[in-house]
Amino acid sequence: MTTPLTLTAGHRPDGTALLTASGEVDMSNSATLAEALEKTAGRPLVLDLTAVDYLDSAGLSVLFAHADHVSLIATPLLTPVLTISGLADLTTVHDATIPERT
Repeated sequence: MTTPLTLTAGHRPDGTALLTASGEVDMSNSATLAEALEKTAGRPLVLDLTAVDYLDSAGLSVLFAHADHVSLIATPLLTPVLTISGLADLTTVHDATIPERT
């Protein structure tokens, strides 16, 4: 069974390509993320992971493969995973704060 993952393409105000991921990135759907990132190979891309609840080693492998042209936006919960894995040494990781739910 494939875990739900939604990918939404767009552009930042400066024109840089933006891909927003929502859901979970795991072995069941990491190929979908890889395909989306391959479409932008060679061009800068910002990958917004602020709506990602789970990221496993398969998802990390995809991010490592595209670290040369992808910068990431991640929540404080996900940032340590990106740092410990070494991915933060290969690409830019921007911390995003999530507003408190009321």
